[in-house]
Amino acid sequence: MQNVNRTARTVRAAVAGGLIICCCPLIGAAITGNPLMGYLQLPPLTSCALHPPFSLPLFIAIAILIGVTLTPFVRRVVKSRLRRTTHSKTTSLAIAGSPLSQPKAFPWWGWAAVLLTAISWLLAWTRFSWFSLLQPYTFPSLWVGYILTVNALARKETGRCLLTARPALFVLLFPVSSVFWWFFEYLNRFVQNWHYVGVEDFSPAQYVVFASLCFSTVLPAVSSTAELLSAFPILFSGLDDFLQLPKYHSSKAGWAMLGAAAAGLVCLPVFPNVTFPLLWLAPFMAAAGVRAIAGQPPIFSEIARGDWTRVARWALAAFICGFFWEMWNFLSLPKWKYAVPYLNRFHIFEMPLLGYAGYLPFGLECAVVMEAASALATNIERRLRSHNPVTERERLTA
Repeated sequence: MQNVNRTARTVRAAVAGGLIICCCPLIGAAITGNPLMGYLQLPPLTSCALHPPFSLPLFIAIAILIGVTLTPFVRRVVKSRLRRTTHSKTTSLAIAGSPLSQPKAFPWWGWAAVLLTAISWLLAWTRFSWFSLLQPYTFPSLWVGYILTVNALARKETGRCLLTARPALFVLLFPVSSVFWWFFEYLNRFVQNWHYVGVEDFSPAQYVVFASLCFSTVLPAVSSTAELLSAFPILFSGLDDFLQLPKYHSSKAGWAMLGAAAAGLVCLPVFPNVTFPLLWLAPFMAAAGVRAIAGQPPIFSEIARGDWTRVARWALAAFICGFFWEMWNFLSLPKWKYAVPYLNRFHIFEMPLLGYAGYLPFGLECAVVMEAASALATNIERRLRSHNPVTERERLTA
């Protein structure tokens, strides 16, 4: 009976979270009096938000805020490495040589992935006349190449990777990723921090299909990168015993977070130049609220005991993917461009400098969705094993 009640609470909270993300921005848009169809156009070509010019004082203030937030973590890692260099090296070697993580040769399919990435990069950044009809479609192959290459590197370093260790989860991540990123595309329509160039000739149906295919690579890329980073504990030295944060674990706290997310999303189209960071923060608050209402452990519950390793790993994974997203986007077509209020200056590729900080919280949202997908994939894998029994040793060495 308790499980039934918990499931019911989970369903109610998840429905509430989904409705909040989908409906609250529309309520805010209605308050502005702007036509709603302007926000929902596909491809997204209509401009519904006017952005203020660059502000140096605000740029400096936000840069200081980002620096103050990140400095304790960087200092902790550096101090830990200086203090425990010998011990950390021994630990790293012990982890790499454990029975479950024996390094292997770089697999043949990894070399094929490197070749696919190189060819796709070349075609994305050039304008060959004989390739003009396929020019707009290089993004998926480029990122499939990246995903497979990163998995090959993880397999080389640790003997396992997401692709070979959990193929059901690996495959599931693609459709989940597509839905996941569509939420951010939807929310961006109300603040328009980025827009696409070169999609004018797509019909609505063509755009939805092609965009969904591109969006499907986001979560596999970040998840695979996070898996690779786990092979390098030196990057997160000292973060397993750091700041302790109190737990939130009550239904009231959950509903409060959903309420805060709802209020923020209503304000998104009303004050787009002030509330645009909520595009990234509100979905995270909604997810945290859903878990609290459902009686599940808090997101990143390990930080209550001071372990920030997983937080840092996923944030860094998204940041690394963000660099490659922006780099490969720079000379590609179609491509995206940014219009970030007050901060649209000092670009690295198309992204303004401080915009890269947005990839850090995005990585945490990827981790939340990955955790949910992993639970679903576990059920799929259990069913597959029941039809085709495999010993634990065979499974681990597959």
